[in-house]
Amino acid sequence: MIALTPEAAAQLEAFEQFYIKNQRPQALRNLAYAVAEASLIILNAPERGAAAPRPYPHLADLGFKWLKRGRYWIAYRSEGPAIVGVFFETHDIPGRI
Repeated sequence: MIALTPEAAAQLEAFEQFYIKNQRPQALRNLAYAVAEASLIILNAPERGAAAPRPYPHLADLGFKWLKRGRYWIAYRSEGPAIVGVFFETHDIPGRI
């Protein structure tokens, strides 16, 4: 898997703990699949990412690329590739960055 920034690792941990606590194994699998699929794209075709999530075009100013995998938006940097954020599609992404 690709590197995670401390912020992204904390976000993933929070999702995992929430899904475990609420006995949602399929959600946990979906999260893992989304991150694994994004990791492969980032490593092999980083140019596929968007400048920002469609609902938040102003996030392009951050300089990250974004992938939508399943129900998650995944922010990444392609230099020294790393996932910098993982957000559920209905979350207030600008309020969580």
